[in-house]
Amino acid sequence: MSIAKKLVGQTAAYGLSSIVGRMLNYMLVPIYTDAFLPPEFGVMSYLYAFVGFFNVLYTYGMETAFFRFANKLGADQHKLYNQVLSIILSTSVILTGIIMLLSGTIADYKDYSAQEQNYIIWLAVILAIDAIVAVPFAWLRLQNKAVKFASVKMANIVITIVANLFFLWFCREIYNGTFLQGLRPFITTVYDPDFGIGYIFIINLVANALLIPMLWKELRIFRFELNADILRPMLVYAYPLMLMGMAGMVNEMIDRILLEDWLPEGFYPTHSNEAIVGIYSACYKLSIFMTLVIQAFRYAAEPFFFSQAEDKNSPQTFALIMKWFVIACAFIFLFISVFRDDFGYIFLRRPEYREGLMVVPVLLLANLFLGVYYNLSVWFKLTDKTKYGTYISFGGAALTIVGNLLLIPVLGYMGSAIATLICYFSMALASYLLGNRHYPIPYPVKTMAGYILLAAAFVWVTIVIDIENWWARHAFHLAICIVFLAIVWLFERRRLLKL
Repeated sequence: MSIAKKLVGQTAAYGLSSIVGRMLNYMLVPIYTDAFLPPEFGVMSYLYAFVGFFNVLYTYGMETAFFRFANKLGADQHKLYNQVLSIILSTSVILTGIIMLLSGTIADYKDYSAQEQNYIIWLAVILAIDAIVAVPFAWLRLQNKAVKFASVKMANIVITIVANLFFLWFCREIYNGTFLQGLRPFITTVYDPDFGIGYIFIINLVANALLIPMLWKELRIFRFELNADILRPMLVYAYPLMLMGMAGMVNEMIDRILLEDWLPEGFYPTHSNEAIVGIYSACYKLSIFMTLVIQAFRYAAEPFFFSQAEDKNSPQTFALIMKWFVIACAFIFLFISVFRDDFGYIFLRRPEYREGLMVVPVLLLANLFLGVYYNLSVWFKLTDKTKYGTYISFGGAALTIVGNLLLIPVLGYMGSAIATLICYFSMALASYLLGNRHYPIPYPVKTMAGYILLAAAFVWVTIVIDIENWWARHAFHLAICIVFLAIVWLFERRRLLKL
């Protein structure tokens, strides 16, 4: 149990930047959905869907490979740090240079304006910086410097939030005459409403560039070294992870691309396909609470699982961690789903965005199974059988593509949400079945499935029982959540009291 407590502590430390920081960053959702119409938000979401694929390409699994090899007995961690950062730096400069050279061709192909061509260039630089600083961040995690890690991450997020609030809320509202009209002459010198979503890209570029001086202490110890004998086994370990990452991006991002290109024109009579991408992407943001928990867990769990691999009690520890992870995620799924209308009113400022709230429970449940899959993936990472992760990820990607192609023309964006759920559930199931053969862990499957089904049943009840009175409806939904927690306490109280 002390090991589990250690993991909780590490999750809290690394999760400070992930959960608290991203929660603060989530403040930008109402700013964006107020400042931009769904078609504009759709364009931004479409571009960032492609950025997701390039993020994986730029790091190609070397961050996880660094953890794996740096934790081996007798490993020279500083030498490995130099090697990994050297190769990431080299490939990032090359890839960004290629994108810059091709930016004009890409812009012509997509019929982009000169300003939109600049978006491509800025995104290329952002990608390079993200990849390069990922290695110093990994070094901080390896050295258990959680405070420095969280502080730098938080500083980056705060800079991004403040800049977005300044330009897209403060300057915009003054420009529109909402308040402080005496400042309008000054604001017109620093704010151009026609720049639109360009502010989002340039702010991200500047904020990411500032990470370099913040991580200067970690970068200062870097020495450029490229040794093929050291890097070759790391690349062999990493390339399946890169392929898995690309497949993961298909599962996570391809729906935005296919929605725009595959949705029949006029399926939603009052919206263009670009607007539908914007509505779907904005509603997808409401599943961020589940994503944040998963991301924070992964930050702590990956190095933790590697460090505990040789412990004879590790299977029991991993099983215990999985159970409580599922309980926490099941409650998040239940709470956000039953109060989705309230979250919608808070974060989706324009009513047209809230038309897609029906997809939120499906996407939350999908992300719950994604978290289960990440937890289950410990078996093929610890046994160095990452090829199985590749097979599972590509199988999930195939399901995602086929599911979207079949369901989008029939169900619209709900089809994309269902395809995501099918994909992540299938990946979790496949990983569990294969893990039982290669690295058995005594997961309490019936208990975990029971909590997930209970949460799903409660969500279904709140959908079927439509209470018009606001107070009565919210009291009922809150009671549902309390009952769920009471049931967890009833079955788990003895274990909880031993913590």
